[in-house]
Amino acid sequence: MRVRSPAHKEFAVITLHNYMLALGIGNLTFALLILVYMRSSSASPGLRTWMLARMVFGLTQMLAWGRPQTGLPLLAVVESAGWVAGLALEAAAYIGFFGYPRLHRILLPVTGLGLLLACASPLAGMAYEALIAYVSLLLGGGAFLIGLLLIHPRLTTVTALQRMIGVTDIGCGAVLVYFAALGIFGPPIADSTMRAAYGAGYLLLIVNGFGFILMSKQHDDARMERLATTDDLTGLLNRRAFFARAEAARTLSLRLRQPITLLMLDIDHFKQLNDRFGHATGDEALVKFAATCREALRGHDILGRLGGEEFALALPGTDLDGAIHAAERLRQGVVDTRLLTCGNSYVMTVSIGVVLIDADEDLPTGLARADHALYEAKRNGRNRVEVGVPGRRRA
Repeated sequence: MRVRSPAHKEFAVITLHNYMLALGIGNLTFALLILVYMRSSSASPGLRTWMLARMVFGLTQMLAWGRPQTGLPLLAVVESAGWVAGLALEAAAYIGFFGYPRLHRILLPVTGLGLLLACASPLAGMAYEALIAYVSLLLGGGAFLIGLLLIHPRLTTVTALQRMIGVTDIGCGAVLVYFAALGIFGPPIADSTMRAAYGAGYLLLIVNGFGFILMSKQHDDARMERLATTDDLTGLLNRRAFFARAEAARTLSLRLRQPITLLMLDIDHFKQLNDRFGHATGDEALVKFAATCREALRGHDILGRLGGEEFALALPGTDLDGAIHAAERLRQGVVDTRLLTCGNSYVMTVSIGVVLIDADEDLPTGLARADHALYEAKRNGRNRVEVGVPGRRRA
């Protein structure tokens, strides 16, 4: 690494020495925080690996702080390998967190090559300043790529937190790459550039350290929300969540003076299906029924599993004729569905009751009318759609 004068070199070495101590303490502290967090909550994907990355980085930086006093060549090899191992673990944490298993096949050989070069460089007599430059290049390039991963548009949802961390990683990564390029190829490094590189490295520590914990908390909160509102088997809204969302849709439709219809749906002869083919076929029937309904419905339609083989559907902005048409489409889609676990030998059918909610009618009353219409569909032979009687107007 090129420096302008012996005095500047002394300043850089002292600053780097203390800088490594600060980074080491910071990373080990984050590792401890993550360990405490994991003991009080379920670990999200990648969090354990992220903790190991912080620990490896912290120990490596503490070694970089204390190694000059030892003068042992073997410690230089360990330090070099620690930088590569820490970055590989950090990348693996992000890959696990966002679910990119294919990238593991790229990460493993790249990590192996990096470890080989890292171990060989100190043994080949590389100057410590040059090693720091190459480590900065490695960390900066890794931060830049991780930043791109965080704001990648193919992620299902890019949250504001991910965008903030991603932009920080890209910016700080670019600064570290520039710093490394000057150290390897460029003129003597100015004090301002040195301070910018140190600041970028410490900003990465703070933002990524807290950022990953916060992303993990967001992941845990979203998972708990799904558990509280979603039926495990079908992935549909559970009873409580359906009532909450359907009531909100009814209120909005009333305010906008738009129609809203309710459907009660029940898979025909479900108990006999379970008794004849077993519960695995019954579960398959529920899952495929839910999938068939999702394919036929609009994004703002509200479908929930109330229990067993009974489902409810709210169609905001849909009048009675539109609801009957949608119900017939669902009924035919269910008839066309085949169950693999019983050798495609069973024709599944559904009975449906349909009602239009009156302006002065609450949700439970409307569902009761739809349920009565469903009972009529069952009584009249099943595999059919019945329209409920109009509700009574309140005086």
